[in-house]
Amino acid sequence: MRIALLGTRGIPANYGGFETFAEELSTRLTARGHQVTVYCRERYSQPQYRGVELRYLPTIRHKYFDTIAHTFVSTLHLLAHRVDVALYCNGANAIFTVGPRLFGMPVALNVDGIERKRKKWNRLARAWYLSSEWLATFCPSAVVTDALAIQNYYLERYRKQTTFIPYGAAVGKVSTAAVLNQLGLEPGRYFLYVSRMEPENHPLEVRQAFERIATPFKLALVGDAPYAHEYIRQVRDTRDARVVLPGAVYGDGYHELGSHCFAYIHATEVGGTHPALIEAMGRGALVLYRNTPENAEVAGDAGIPFEPEELPAKLQFVLDMPEEQRAAFGRKAMERVRARYSWDAVTDAYEKLLSGLARTGRSSRR
Repeated sequence: MRIALLGTRGIPANYGGFETFAEELSTRLTARGHQVTVYCRERYSQPQYRGVELRYLPTIRHKYFDTIAHTFVSTLHLLAHRVDVALYCNGANAIFTVGPRLFGMPVALNVDGIERKRKKWNRLARAWYLSSEWLATFCPSAVVTDALAIQNYYLERYRKQTTFIPYGAAVGKVSTAAVLNQLGLEPGRYFLYVSRMEPENHPLEVRQAFERIATPFKLALVGDAPYAHEYIRQVRDTRDARVVLPGAVYGDGYHELGSHCFAYIHATEVGGTHPALIEAMGRGALVLYRNTPENAEVAGDAGIPFEPEELPAKLQFVLDMPEEQRAAFGRKAMERVRARYSWDAVTDAYEKLLSGLARTGRSSRR
């Protein structure tokens, strides 16, 4: 198949979950013999990455227009360069899936979570996301949800059947620890938090909860956000020398942090399946997760849920936990990821979905 992937910042992944998803899926589909093009905002040094064609197009660098401006331009390019099937990411892009369908190209849309609930958006942006939820029920050929809770949401609110395909993650720890030395961290002696530094992901609350605990362990708050400078300033406003704030960390350094942490803290409250949670579980970390339906769906009994006011007590609880019990949580987490969130299984599901859409598209053009 000729496949186009639109709606992300592009690959190689250096921002967030959709970009990691785009890299993992596109490279695997390419390895299976498909011709894949990923539309990119961030320029890479080569026109291809691991066999995937990279198409760089302009955007408007603005909090509210970056995604939709780039997807609009990418869609115009796509209309002039036919593929067998297109995969759009981000529910905000639902309106753009109409164009390819009118030109006879079937389209799948991964809607992610309920984005209008994010605190960073103003009233107009939330209205756009709410409208996009409705548009997603009929504009694309198929809708993909990466969490059962989001699938149920679309079914109950819009009576829309969607295809559930989860996010993926690698399983197993990495042995290297170079980034730990650079950040002044010791293996097994730091809590890890990874997310975009935005209010609904609660890095400030995590830092404040940690500062209430008497421990020589450190807290690594990893992440950044392009349009949240004032909030990030609040997160960084601490005199506690135990708090380490390196910004965003990708690639080998990110894998090392997940592999050697004492425990991983997941505090997000909005969205579907959060990649950082699955990835930490895949590395065998003991995870503490904010008790939302989406987070509980991923972690289940392989992690420890907490309500916001409980976090200091839960941090102390895991500090007092016997090592054997903590290791058992880590093993259970890895097994859960191996059974439910394999990248190869995710690729199988997308390949099946996209192949079916492509066949339908070819039949309709005859």
